[in-house]
Amino acid sequence: MKNRQNQLGAIVLMLTGLCLPIFAEHAVTKTLPTGGDGKWDYVTVDSANKLLYISRSTHMIVVKQETGAIVADIKDTPGVHGVALAPELNRGFTSNGRGNNVTVFDLKTNAVLGTVPTGDNPDAIAYDPATKKIFTFNGKSKNATVIDATAAPAAAAAVKTIPLAGKPEFFAFDGEGHLYINIEDTSSVQVIDTKTLAVINTWKIEGGEEPSGMAIDTAHHLLFLGCGGNNVMAIMDYQTGKTISTYPIGKGVDACAFDPKTGEVFATCGGDGVLTIAKANALGKFEVTETVKTYKGAKTMGFDPQTHTIFAPAMTPAKEGTKATSFVILVVTKTGK
Repeated sequence: MKNRQNQLGAIVLMLTGLCLPIFAEHAVTKTLPTGGDGKWDYVTVDSANKLLYISRSTHMIVVKQETGAIVADIKDTPGVHGVALAPELNRGFTSNGRGNNVTVFDLKTNAVLGTVPTGDNPDAIAYDPATKKIFTFNGKSKNATVIDATAAPAAAAAVKTIPLAGKPEFFAFDGEGHLYINIEDTSSVQVIDTKTLAVINTWKIEGGEEPSGMAIDTAHHLLFLGCGGNNVMAIMDYQTGKTISTYPIGKGVDACAFDPKTGEVFATCGGDGVLTIAKANALGKFEVTETVKTYKGAKTMGFDPQTHTIFAPAMTPAKEGTKATSFVILVVTKTGK
């Protein structure tokens, strides 16, 4: 009987090993002491130049990936949320939530070239290289502003305003002329044709509430939708608009990423202070493989697909007996096999 129990125990352990990793494969391997003032939102990675663009409430900082050193500070961007980079045009564009405008700057000198009006409270911002258009997703006015990225900044103006079904959050391009947008307050995804600049589909997310982060797998036509309303990642087939499945993630998600080389999906969850990592199993179903401890408040990230590195801004936890904290960037890398 005892041998039989030992055999059954060995089988259970073997089967468990098929589903869960034996060793943690990711960890916070470095903390970059960037410092400075202001809250933060989106992080944009410049892989070619090893730079990070991070919004800090009233200004945008440009940071070295290796050291966290600030190499430039783009000021007068009130309520800045994000930045879009157009390297072939040598231009960057910030979304200024309180300014209701976009700041255009030179990528080499970081000098401000001009501003362009948008809708109310522009949040996420995207550049489409195929059409040379900038899209801002305006939370308060519930629309998207489209700007010609090639126009002279002094004369640039919105070429179109696209009404949306609710409050837009993040986005993804499929490379085939479609732009996907999370609509947070209706728990849905809307699809824009980037040539006609019209909404062509609206899809309800089944089992996911209040989507914020979004990532895309173009090889398998999947959207990964980080839903902070009920703390799940919803997976949607973007050819049909059908929600395929959901899996649990940490609280307070605000950003997601997908690594096409490893097949891993990442979600930074600031409420719990964790990075949830998932991957498809042998049957093609996504399941959580790791939960990496970060800091509470680490809700956004930038992902560098070349080095498979995640950069997550946060404030250091206050030490006992003090309220002192400092702004840092947590660097998460793949450490296991």
